[in-house]
Amino acid sequence: MIKSLAYLGVNSPRTQDWRRFGTQFLGAELAEDGADGSVRLRVDDAAWRLQIHPAETDSVAYFGWAVDHEEDLDVVVRKLEAAGVRAVRGSDELAEQRNVNRLVTFTDPWGFPHEITWGQHFYPATFRPGRASSGFVTGSQGLGHVLLMMPDIEAGHAFFSGVLDFQLSDKIIVPGQLNARFYHVNARHHTLALGQCPPGVGVFNHLMLQVKSIDDVGTAYDMLDEMDVPLTLSLGRHTNDKTFSFYCATPSQFNIEIGYDGVEVGGDWVPYTYGTPAIWGHKLDPEAKNRPPGIVHQLAQ
Repeated sequence: MIKSLAYLGVNSPRTQDWRRFGTQFLGAELAEDGADGSVRLRVDDAAWRLQIHPAETDSVAYFGWAVDHEEDLDVVVRKLEAAGVRAVRGSDELAEQRNVNRLVTFTDPWGFPHEITWGQHFYPATFRPGRASSGFVTGSQGLGHVLLMMPDIEAGHAFFSGVLDFQLSDKIIVPGQLNARFYHVNARHHTLALGQCPPGVGVFNHLMLQVKSIDDVGTAYDMLDEMDVPLTLSLGRHTNDKTFSFYCATPSQFNIEIGYDGVEVGGDWVPYTYGTPAIWGHKLDPEAKNRPPGIVHQLAQ
């Protein structure tokens, strides 16, 4: 089944801002633009990992998930249809646009659009970071992780674990404040996180990128003021995956977590429940309280 987060696509009126944000701040490499003028960013030898499409408003275009075997796409289709979710086999033209061999598309019960892909295109030894950097942790662990928020987290757990086979890593529950689940599909502690949010909406909160050096986290943190990037959560270390990181706003409403030193899971992993998200740090910046928690969309009634 799903083995990694392959790529992320968003729609945004601030597409062009990503050229500077992506290369000079994140340290990604600018790839050739998409056919619609989208900005594409590389963090490794994949053709691209982030694609920002021109649009009038911010929205999620797709979460791209990878499977190891072509036949796994058929398994995903059967499981989705058994759960009452319509899956569509993508055209050759769409596969070419995504730089994959084959893909299947669907929208989950909370309005998030997904693509399950096989055969992502790679070009070995070609990645060149946009600024001095040790690079990103990808490979079999994929792009990173995403946090999706929904009103019914238990239903979300049933869908993503029961239908798509994401494996629970642990939970963080702070009564009245936070209710979150974390799921792995490879050695990365979590590739998907789910969080509880108020009724009537779905939220794409953040994408996490893991760097190979603690100094890369510090360098990016120093650049926040220089590049006028809004801070969301201060430097800190998580209780569950032990990642040393900070969170900042992107030009397109959702946040990016830049982290280092996350723990890896194995076959003998046992899920735990934590009562706080941070060992230390990760304080919410006062100005972040005035921003949306990410890309928000209304749910159908």
